[in-house]
Amino acid sequence: MTPPLPLTSPLATIPTPRTASRTAPAPAGRDPFIDVLRVFGMVLVVLQHWSMPLLSFADGRITTGNALAAGNGWMITWISQVMPLVFFAGGAANAISRRNAARRGEATPAWLAGRLRRLAWPVIPLAAVWLPLPHLLLALGVPEQPVLTASRLAGQLLWFLAIYLVAVAATPPMLRLNMVYGWRVPAALAAGAVAVDVLRFTSGLDVAGLPNIVLVWLAVHQLGFLYADGRLGRPWVLALGGYGLGAALTAFGPYPLSMIGMPGAVSNMAPPTVALLAVGVGQIGLALMLRRSIVSLAGWPGVSRALGWAGDRMMTLYLWHMSALFVIVSVVVVGLGISTPEPGTSAWLSGWPHWLLMLALAMWPLLRGFARFETPPATRPYTGGTVRVLVAAALVGLGLLTLTVAGFVPGTAPLVGAGAIVAGLALTCSRPASSTSSGSSGSRRDERSGGPRVPSAL
Repeated sequence: MTPPLPLTSPLATIPTPRTASRTAPAPAGRDPFIDVLRVFGMVLVVLQHWSMPLLSFADGRITTGNALAAGNGWMITWISQVMPLVFFAGGAANAISRRNAARRGEATPAWLAGRLRRLAWPVIPLAAVWLPLPHLLLALGVPEQPVLTASRLAGQLLWFLAIYLVAVAATPPMLRLNMVYGWRVPAALAAGAVAVDVLRFTSGLDVAGLPNIVLVWLAVHQLGFLYADGRLGRPWVLALGGYGLGAALTAFGPYPLSMIGMPGAVSNMAPPTVALLAVGVGQIGLALMLRRSIVSLAGWPGVSRALGWAGDRMMTLYLWHMSALFVIVSVVVVGLGISTPEPGTSAWLSGWPHWLLMLALAMWPLLRGFARFETPPATRPYTGGTVRVLVAAALVGLGLLTLTVAGFVPGTAPLVGAGAIVAGLALTCSRPASSTSSGSSGSRRDERSGGPRVPSAL
């Protein structure tokens, strides 16, 4: 997978934006607003994934439904579909991180290699567990259909890392475009997304919408650059304009009301549509309207400690939360034969907290066991050059896409996907550092928002 634009110069210096700031630029170190958005986004993703499934088991087969498909559940998705916020926060963090690296004289290939390692390394233990696990479960006599369903879903989560990798690889050239053209860059990406949607819905072919996987997510990622520059003034305009346009598109256009995919309906999410982009802009505006309160809340000692704890485990939570779900489903739904109650009923509402508690208990040992892989092994600074790191990014991206499509269902494809990720990671490595502690601390200063303490590549 190659990035949309090539990486060229090391960007030893990056000019300041020509457009005057309308709001204060993001701080050069940690930005608590961005920290909160990313933790909030990931926690909400997990909460939604744990709350949506309607599950039952009979005759060796598990059937699934979506609780948000009932009644007016679509309204929840206009807030709970937070992937636009996650990409926006990632754009701001990548901009701050790359600029700080440039000030230190770090070349673009070395910066990208570091980001790539932190993004892909936590996937290795996931693959190490899930590649043999389906074979073991089938050998133990577990019904085939639930095993294959879980194996497929365990890999589908990796779509996000594959697309985020494109955004990370595109950060240096897109930052240069941002310096010159500012708002015109996300506007051009949005215009391209409109053209893609017109082709998709006039032709009736969902595959025609695939370019929006890049256009929509890069557009909100680019808004993060503008935030880092202090050029996102008048957030109420973004909030009203984004949500207003989303309401108009779903009311009068071909777009469904839900911002997540629903059974038997056109999806605003896969591939993403202009309606999702509009709602995402509305979410960004709403978050910016609350920025002062969010930053103040993040400054409370207890909240600050919680953010630090969660930030150190964010990738682990995302990658393993579906595994925790599968553990509880195998016991409650498959083992005990207890089906999910009808959503919205008293049985569902009263059982939901207990359901979440069981999932949290299942998640806890996974966090303790795999959070250590948030930080990759220390290496000396990358000196392999641009071509090598782009080949590494392409291999990791190809591996992530392969696992997204095939999951960990027994076969050749998962082995090829995992092998491509390992090969890509190997290309980013230099000789082992003489001091693990010094190498690790140098890596951790560059990530989360470019500040002194950065536990996550997202």
